[in-house]
Amino acid sequence: MSHDTPATLQLRVAEARSLNPLIRMLRLAADNGSPLPGFSAGAHIRVQVSLPDGQKDWRHYSLINSQARADATEAPREYLIAVRREDDGRGGSRFMHEGLQAGDSLLIEAPKNDFPVHAGGARAVLIAGGIGVTPLVSMAACRKAASAPVRMHYAGRSRELMAFLPELQQLLGEDLRLHTDAEAGAPLDIAALLDDCASDDQLYVCGPKVMLDAVLAATQARGWTHERVHFELFTTPALEEGDHPFDVVLAQSGQTYTVAADQTILDCLIEHGCDPMYDCKRGECGVCATPVMEGEIDHRDYVLTTREKAEGNVMQICISRCKGKRLVLDI
Repeated sequence: MSHDTPATLQLRVAEARSLNPLIRMLRLAADNGSPLPGFSAGAHIRVQVSLPDGQKDWRHYSLINSQARADATEAPREYLIAVRREDDGRGGSRFMHEGLQAGDSLLIEAPKNDFPVHAGGARAVLIAGGIGVTPLVSMAACRKAASAPVRMHYAGRSRELMAFLPELQQLLGEDLRLHTDAEAGAPLDIAALLDDCASDDQLYVCGPKVMLDAVLAATQARGWTHERVHFELFTTPALEEGDHPFDVVLAQSGQTYTVAADQTILDCLIEHGCDPMYDCKRGECGVCATPVMEGEIDHRDYVLTTREKAEGNVMQICISRCKGKRLVLDI
């Protein structure tokens, strides 16, 4: 876990309902109805889930606010989250869809924000893909509450699968640009979107890996600085073609463990009773950076620079892998 582990809260599911066949909305509140810790746009909570094998784990869900009021998130009476069902996952989303009903209790960590929207006069251009819209709803409301310029591009497979459309249409009006693959017959045109941006626009991107990679590649090709492009990835590490088992050696203890093809180094270490530092589990935050003494790294993170990756002496164990059969870590 991270150095500053947030306080935990026991909350009650006040409401649970499906927004569409893939997305379920949950409202969480304190049993006594007392105000909850405040949060800022882009913040998330971590929710403890039960997996099919009986183990407990944590999942990260953005907090949603569509009210354009400056005080809307200062002392909320409830937290609103939305969960996309992932049938190919480890079971966390299935628990949130099938294992919870109104009245049930949930353990959560207090809000944390790794994806803040910046104040100021430059326009915020929000790019949402699918369930990645959730933190951007709050950003749109925050910008509207401050009478600050904002535009959202919201992409999905079809309108029927795009959550919070009515709320966003009411909140943003003409500042909302919708794209559906079903109607356009093609994915969102990233190049055209960037062509329409002003030189001082700030980009905020949240969605699946394919969208994030396309936006980052396009902005880097245009010479946009990292300070202008902010992102959060709404997916967990996925098995890629060619992924294979490999051994990881912990140099300080001499222990050797085998990381399965469909397992991360981080999860392997946790499974064997180790206590590595981590937070996001998506290669974004940098908390799990680990020195590497031997082995060729398959870098998959969004933290390290090109130079750091080429040097090959540190890796993010939550997402990156080994290209060969053996890695030696300095832990």
